[in-house]
Amino acid sequence: MRLDRYPYPSGRRVVLGTRAALAASHPLAVAAGVSVLERGGNAVDAAIAMAAALTVLEPTANGIGGDLFAIVEDRGRLFGLNASGKSPRRLVPVPADRIPPFGWAAVTVPGAVSGWVALWRRFGRLPLAEVLEPAVRFAREGHPVAPEVARAWRRAEQVYLPLEDPVFDPFKRVFFPGGRAPRPGEVFRSEGHARTLEAIAESEGEAFYRGELAERMAAFAAKTGGTLSLGDLAEHAPLWVEPLSVNYRGARVYELPPNGQGVVALLALKALEAFDLSAYPAEDALHLAIEATKAAFAQAFARVADPEQHPGAAEALLSEEAVGEVRAAVGRAAGPWPAPSLVPGGTVYLAAADRALSVSLIQSNYQGFGSGVLVPGTGIALQNRGLGFVLTPGHPNARAPGRRPYHTIIPGFLELPGGFRGPFGLMGGFMQPQGHLQLLLRMVEERQNPQAALDAPRWQLAFAGQVLLLEPGFGADLALALADRGHRVRVEPEHARFGRGQIVLRREGVLLAASEPRADGLAFAL
Repeated sequence: MRLDRYPYPSGRRVVLGTRAALAASHPLAVAAGVSVLERGGNAVDAAIAMAAALTVLEPTANGIGGDLFAIVEDRGRLFGLNASGKSPRRLVPVPADRIPPFGWAAVTVPGAVSGWVALWRRFGRLPLAEVLEPAVRFAREGHPVAPEVARAWRRAEQVYLPLEDPVFDPFKRVFFPGGRAPRPGEVFRSEGHARTLEAIAESEGEAFYRGELAERMAAFAAKTGGTLSLGDLAEHAPLWVEPLSVNYRGARVYELPPNGQGVVALLALKALEAFDLSAYPAEDALHLAIEATKAAFAQAFARVADPEQHPGAAEALLSEEAVGEVRAAVGRAAGPWPAPSLVPGGTVYLAAADRALSVSLIQSNYQGFGSGVLVPGTGIALQNRGLGFVLTPGHPNARAPGRRPYHTIIPGFLELPGGFRGPFGLMGGFMQPQGHLQLLLRMVEERQNPQAALDAPRWQLAFAGQVLLLEPGFGADLALALADRGHRVRVEPEHARFGRGQIVLRREGVLLAASEPRADGLAFAL
């Protein structure tokens, strides 16, 4: 890995330090993490501070009412956390062919707050009130809306403002004051967010699942046609899980087991290990990676579901038989698509490390702001993660009461040749395992440093429309070569479609951090 080679024109460089390193999609979130470190907190405290701050700073992609997954390394040992919520015990009826994305039908129990508390209790050092204080301050005093966040907020106007049911009115009042999204640099504040974060800190999460906040969520649901109940909230608990891993050409890549889709990246990597990608022309190597990803998604869409209902799914997905099926599906021509149209989501990913701990953390409301349901006076915008279910009877991931759906958000962790080790991730719905794969191939096959790997142009299997999206940086010749293979290629200039990533690595006491040029983000080291 060369830290002095930057072949792409982002202008960013890796950031180096020895005490701690942080990376997130918003500079003020990183500032929140740094302030916690300066108070004597550790990397987990800093990660929670950044995560809580992002619910205020980047509500277009996550919120207090979303879900969370994390991987923590503590002195060489990895711990996985699945803080995703289940569907209510009583479901809102839906049509036979679709789950409505907005309103109560797609709402599941929000798990992010339980994730913050579980991480803090196991690894944190500071009082929770100190960890959440920066987020409370951003909410109460306000913060200037960052440029890329403002772009996403402006796009959301077309989605949420036309919703007419009164259940959406509290949401619109908070996030679209004056009937529009805030513009870049305008100050956004929310006293409801501030009070809710304070209640979470004071009660160590109890108010959210068994106290006043839980009562307000359940009461608003009962009043407006929802079924989320006090029992659903009180029964929620995050799961500590064992990360899965595979070896790829001397690198070891870790993902969390289902109900997340990290197995897609692992399956595709194992299938590609049979090919010497460095010996292929660029268009052929890219085609192989695309086809392996398609086949890996097909396996995941068929099998990923609630781990408590299907405890052997992870082993089956990474079995030699499953890897062989993926490898056999990789042909010279573009193969079939693994699923019908699926819409993209919105997420935030952050990474943090100090001398002892490393944290890979991701949280989301799924489709942008989520369901469009906000509990009045609280700032709690509820996710629409229930869209991850399917409506096919008998499917492992069929919509049912008390189940965790297929989840798109996946934190990653890696060990690279040369002794580099740490968290990595990339947000963006079904782009995420595709992004993980591309980052790994850049760093392993091309030996790029983390910032160069993040800067590099990306491709995406876009399930909405079933087209292969290419960033303009790939060039016309490569696009034509892929089209000749049967891919429906579209060059896509909107960089937000291709995910937004962060990487923090450690080697021999030196920490390095890199942040995505497609977002407002920042990498920082001490």
